[in-house]
Amino acid sequence: MSRGAAFRPTGRIGLGAWIVFGALTVLVTVQAGRALGPDATFLSWSVGHRPQAARITARGLTATGTGVVPYALALLAGLVAGRTARHRLRAVGLCVACLAVGQALRYGVMELVHRARPPHADWATHATGYSFPSGHSTTSAIAAGLLIIAVTLRAPRGSASLRVVIACWGASVGLTRIYLGVHWFTDVVGGWLFAMGWLGVCLWSVARWLPEPFIAGPARRFPEGQTEKHAPEDPGR
Repeated sequence: MSRGAAFRPTGRIGLGAWIVFGALTVLVTVQAGRALGPDATFLSWSVGHRPQAARITARGLTATGTGVVPYALALLAGLVAGRTARHRLRAVGLCVACLAVGQALRYGVMELVHRARPPHADWATHATGYSFPSGHSTTSAIAAGLLIIAVTLRAPRGSASLRVVIACWGASVGLTRIYLGVHWFTDVVGGWLFAMGWLGVCLWSVARWLPEPFIAGPARRFPEGQTEKHAPEDPGR
């Protein structure tokens, strides 16, 4: 897969995500952190639908959105993305850096906006800090995005099911934050938008500065004694 084909659509999506995230951040700030739109509706539904088994499952899933798991997925993304041992080492460093810097930037936005969380009486798990954008949602979305991009680079035509599973994990972590009552719906949406925008920045930088062989697809193999220059043309490719 070529550099442009791999990253151009992602860059456009990232730019759009930044624009929408900026608008949402302004709206949250202007409203002084109060519940917006569907926030109260989602919280009310969550509080009224929490059987014990569902709470336990949600707590287990939400725990995967922070700590070791996202960094393990970022590391795995680097290993999958690199073509050689040297490329893999560099890719691992880039993926982990993308996640770490993204978390730091998200934390800075959170401190600037300082939106209060939903009422403590509605919580079904522990939480700290301000509310917008959701940290678990941002972290899991960045990790999932990195792994999806890596899988797409290496197997663009045969990994649809795997990409769906990864995306569902990232989305589910964010939804558990709403279900457990520690974030408003717009906090989670803000986290997803922030993650998309940041991934767009990182991928644009990779496409802009890294050499083509680093992100190109697997090298084509030709019969012994035949080079790419002398390979027969295939109009269907």
